[in-house]
Amino acid sequence: MELYHLLNRGVDKRQIFLDDQDRARFVHNLYEFNDGVSATNTLRGLPTDSPEAILFDLVGRTSEREQIVDIHGWCMMGNHYHLLVSEIVDNGITKFLMKLNVGYAKYFNERYKRVGTLFQGRTKRILIDNDAHFLHILHYIHLNPLDFLKGSESWRDLEIKNATVAMQYLDQYRWSSYLDYCGKKNFPSV
Repeated sequence: MELYHLLNRGVDKRQIFLDDQDRARFVHNLYEFNDGVSATNTLRGLPTDSPEAILFDLVGRTSEREQIVDIHGWCMMGNHYHLLVSEIVDNGITKFLMKLNVGYAKYFNERYKRVGTLFQGRTKRILIDNDAHFLHILHYIHLNPLDFLKGSESWRDLEIKNATVAMQYLDQYRWSSYLDYCGKKNFPSV
């Protein structure tokens, strides 16, 4: 099994997740587009009144899908996302990313009445090719939200002013797979 760290960000480093509805939509898309079946226009017919309604759409779904990738970890930031994935089927990552990026951009452009590209380009794909990288990458993905926490912005340099506050912050940050790894069912369907 080959693991890949995938990341993409908004064109001109623009914000691509403006509110919880956008974030909930992206989580929904992580599930919905991880399927070998062609994606339909899922924007229509999906609840848009609240993030909870969007996420509730996933509850009770059967596993009658043909998953094309395994999603081992993920995190959404304001202007980018990180995914840790492995392929289940040949070209699964390519198919998944095409549906995910095009689907989210279509949703975003329609919601905010804009046109044009949303992402800066092709999704960066980094092969996890050694044990040290493997041991580090999921922590790196899950610690990204510390960029938002005053006093923890230098976490990449191993400088966190208050580790307790940083851990409390991560325990409250909903938009990653961190809580699922901690045993809290945040988004178990993804």
